[in-house]
This record gives sequence, C-alpha cells and structure tokens, in this order.
Amino acid sequence: MDIKVIDMTAEHTDALYLLETICFSHPWTRQDFMEELDNENAHFLTAICPDGICGYIGVQEICGEGYITNVAVFPEFRRCGVAAKLISKALDNAKQRDCEFLSLEVRKSNIPAINLYKKLGFTVNGERKNFYRDPDENAILMINNLRTENV
Repeated sequence: MDIKVIDMTAEHTDALYLLETICFSHPWTRQDFMEELDNENAHFLTAICPDGICGYIGVQEICGEGYITNVAVFPEFRRCGVAAKLISKALDNAKQRDCEFLSLEVRKSNIPAINLYKKLGFTVNGERKNFYRDPDENAILMINNLRTENV
C-alpha cells in the first residue's frame, strides 16, 4: 500500500478526531489537535493512503526527550504497515532533532502493538499501575534509545 507521511495540518483535524473516537475511550478533541499545531514542542504526523487519511502519530519533545502521545490507525488500514511507517518516520525525525530517546505507554493487553514497538527497537522499561481507564489497565512503558552510544 502506498502510504505518505506528512506533517499534520488543520485540515486533518476532523478526520483525526473521528479516528480518536473510534480508537480511544477518552479521545482528544478537535481543539486538542488544533492546539498541538501551535505547540513548538509537538510533532504530529498524518498518514495519507490512496483513499485519504489512514492514521496519525503524535510526539511531544522537551529537553531532548521525546514522548509518543498516540498512534492511531483506522481499522480498515490496520496490519497494512501504516503504524510502522508512522513510528519509523517519528523516530527518524526525533533523531534529526537530536532527541536522546522516544518513550511511550501501551496497554498491557495490546500485544500486537507491543510486538510492533519491539520490532522497531523499543524495549520494555517498566510498568505503570492503573494507567488506563475504561477499562482500567496497567501500561507497559517502552523506550527507544536513539543514540547508539546510549545502548
């Protein structure tokens, strides 16, 4: 599948809000996305497939440390390489901005996502008790060290 990854724009916010409501029990609002456009520490990417927007990733960075806020893909585009392409681009971009690492939390039960993150160089770094709600669940903390001298 031909997937193009570009910077998020205001024109993407309606589709990304819809995606949030499909994927998450506590979705971001359109306004949340709009605010990230003006945040110099936020780096959000949108995946564009032949049929339109198929996913996104959000990264926030401060002091050389990056945090993946969300990765979401419309159900009909899952298992087509969209998430991997988004994460890979976010990793490349963070390296170019001299980030030390990217971290994220993932539901403990989300084995497909955990396996994808591991495939892309993330390692398990801990667990956050009762991190998620609706349903309540622990989060696995994962980190990708971007500088080889840190490995």
